[in-house]
Amino acid sequence: MKKTKEFKRRSMLYIPGNNPAMLQQGGVYGADSLLLDLEDAVALNQKDAARTLVANMLQHNKYYDAELSVRVNHIDTPFGLADLEEIVPLQPHTIRFPKCETIEQLDKVLSIVEEIENKHNLPHNEMGIHAMIETALGVMNVYDIAGHSSRVDAITIGGQDLTSDMKVAAGKDGIGIDYARKRIVMAAKAHRIDVMDTVFADVDDDEGLRKETEYIKKIGFTGKAVINPRQIDIVHEVYIPSEKDVAKAMRIYQAYLKNKAAGIGVFAVDKKMVDKPVVERAMTTLSLADIDLNSIEY
Repeated sequence: MKKTKEFKRRSMLYIPGNNPAMLQQGGVYGADSLLLDLEDAVALNQKDAARTLVANMLQHNKYYDAELSVRVNHIDTPFGLADLEEIVPLQPHTIRFPKCETIEQLDKVLSIVEEIENKHNLPHNEMGIHAMIETALGVMNVYDIAGHSSRVDAITIGGQDLTSDMKVAAGKDGIGIDYARKRIVMAAKAHRIDVMDTVFADVDDDEGLRKETEYIKKIGFTGKAVINPRQIDIVHEVYIPSEKDVAKAMRIYQAYLKNKAAGIGVFAVDKKMVDKPVVERAMTTLSLADIDLNSIEY
């Protein structure tokens, strides 16, 4: 699939589709991605109004460099089709499909999306699809879902719905969804797509958020969803490499460039062997630090 722009996805801020103030100000919060929500954040009697408001904001509001995603209602609800018919022609960067459980459900959504795009003479390779895994069945099918279409460029876990589906407590320790997190990460990595963690619900517990973000970074998540703008900086602080890590990555990458020019594939930096996987980790660190690899010389 062609992507018009590559986005960092360290943070994705949920914005209720019926909150005009947050929708208006979304671009100034500093999140990498904004999720304009038509689903769980919106009461049943406000669905139509929220859809109209989000559509208007997509057309007229500036969100600067943030990725724009719209979470539509499930296609099996009375609101899902109307959401797609209103939002798809506006071509946000991605559509987020909630409670994705099977490739058959995903095919149904893709078919409707592409039918709408055909109606409006739009390409099929610009707008991505994010699949939300929020049930035990979705967790078990996540490998197939993640690799089913080139339009799926990220998957994400919805912790609140998943714990409800599993009938376990939604504790801060995350034990109830730990297996699901790791299975979802592995599916995303296998298909080389991004993977976003669920929200941390307690907006007053900064240390809890930091601890959870450090954990999900260690197990491979690309980033984390947040529900309050105050949470964005903490997530970014965890994902931004330290000066020490950046300096080490720079030494490795510069040594790689020098040895590559000399035809040497394996070499040592700081008395430790460096091979392809080590170089790739260094490149990831430099990219997270906003360092252009093409600007580095040895």
